[in-house]
Amino acid sequence: MSTKAYYPISEIGKGKVGFSKTRSIIEAAFYGNNVVKVNTLKEAYELAKNSPGTIVTDMPVKDGDTFGLEKDAKVLLFNDGAVTGRYAAARRIKGEPGVDEVKLDKVVMDAVYKTRWKTLYHAECFVGLDPEFMVKAHLLIPEGEENLLYNWMINFQYMSDEYVKMYKKSKPVGDGKEPDIYIFSDPQWAPEEAPDVDYSCLSDPLTLCYFDTNENCAAILGMKYFGEHKKGTLTMAWALANRNGYASCHGGQKEYTLPDGSKFVASVYGLSGSGKSTLTHAKHGGKYPITVLHDDAFIINTDTCASVALEPTYFDKTADYPTGCPDNEYLLSAQNCSATLDENGKIQLVTEDIRNGNGRAIKSKLWSPNRVDKIDAPVNAIFWIMKDPTIPPVVKLKGAALASVMGATLATKTSTAERVAAGTDLNALRIVPYANPFRTYPLVHDYDKFKKLVEEKNVACYIVNTGDFMGTKVKPADTLGILETIVEGKAKFEKWGSFDDVEIMYDWEGKTADFKPDLNDASYKAALKNAMQNRVDAVKGFAEKKEGYDKLPDEALEAVQKLVDALS
Repeated sequence: MSTKAYYPISEIGKGKVGFSKTRSIIEAAFYGNNVVKVNTLKEAYELAKNSPGTIVTDMPVKDGDTFGLEKDAKVLLFNDGAVTGRYAAARRIKGEPGVDEVKLDKVVMDAVYKTRWKTLYHAECFVGLDPEFMVKAHLLIPEGEENLLYNWMINFQYMSDEYVKMYKKSKPVGDGKEPDIYIFSDPQWAPEEAPDVDYSCLSDPLTLCYFDTNENCAAILGMKYFGEHKKGTLTMAWALANRNGYASCHGGQKEYTLPDGSKFVASVYGLSGSGKSTLTHAKHGGKYPITVLHDDAFIINTDTCASVALEPTYFDKTADYPTGCPDNEYLLSAQNCSATLDENGKIQLVTEDIRNGNGRAIKSKLWSPNRVDKIDAPVNAIFWIMKDPTIPPVVKLKGAALASVMGATLATKTSTAERVAAGTDLNALRIVPYANPFRTYPLVHDYDKFKKLVEEKNVACYIVNTGDFMGTKVKPADTLGILETIVEGKAKFEKWGSFDDVEIMYDWEGKTADFKPDLNDASYKAALKNAMQNRVDAVKGFAEKKEGYDKLPDEALEAVQKLVDALS
């Protein structure tokens, strides 16, 4: 699928698709006489390499010439400053209750005006890697932010000859009514008093991430962290996909080929730090051939159940990849890490989050040799990854409403990938629907999509707890053993206590688990009941907050209330 870049004169004008006020403010900036088009990765690399503050390491980019770089390209490191994580609080979504689009449009209008004194760079890329779903995205960003430009171009699909041809053959998305994605970014922006500009519309006084996702455009102001630009782009691609029959997924997906030749496709959903990347890339000791779709962003066609990756590369934490680690051979760039000289006087990355939390790197597609851009086989199972100490390492959910509402009330802990207010308890559980804090449309759309997969397409649904269960740590080996047992068809689930729609498995990979919940233990039962009541409260909150913008169907509340009642 392709998006629309060019308009017949008859299709240009007020009230027509692609011409909202916000989009008109943003798109016009791309045609200024202070704009320089950056057409290739080589150009972007040279700009970033020569940008003030860039650290050009002596670590070579492996096979860089195979994806648009020179053979002698090096890993570039750039550090942002004090902010090293995403900041959800700065997001304002046009169309949501309480969002003053009139004031926000003027903030963006004034921000665009102020960039007239700067040279701006314009880059393009594709989001989505298969003719079934490919959309074109544009980024406009000031001189001085060349590393953000370069990282954006290598994170998504640059316009290689192969993908340009693929894009030209792809079917127009939304019957040709979906316009290209346009993102205006000024990381150097700061609010200044100006006529007719009222900053009271901002949720944060110094930063803004403003989305008009119905018209595929956004403005990112005062935000230097690359993750805001990556997730901001994905935000619009996910919204666009949602409008056109896809389930938008913040998670990982892999396909197992079993000895009899059959396929098993597993999708795992979790926030950064939950284990989704570990589970997605695990090779399971070579027990079976595995192909990986992606570990962060993909979409599922809710009619065919085929899945498409949105990005070619991986934006991974560097905490678990120490200097000299073989995996670092596949780095393209790094952010918010340190550097030092090795015994040969060569500049090397210093990782492991010594400098700050959430050090990051973009790894090339080559890191995962079993990588594919599309999985045609229908998805078989959904795994909601939670870090809820009352939930055993694995339970199976029966019933489409329960399966979907438990995704909508996914409970997890905050990671260093996110910027939060001082004093926030990082160990406190919080609800993040479908592990996707980047949604810009009503929650019921995701609820309906995942419910359809379970109800109509017979997709199985599980919860896996990768944290601890009542004080006992769930190790990665436990979770991988659970996955293998399910994939191989050996899983034996049984009714769990008084629950009608939740089943439990005690044994995996031939060992008896050490995680048997005792529903006769009053303290455990009370803790579990409290955890389920929190989900009831969350669903009620969806109906009450933001004027009911995220209200779910009554059946969703009934399904989770039934769990509480079973414990009473």
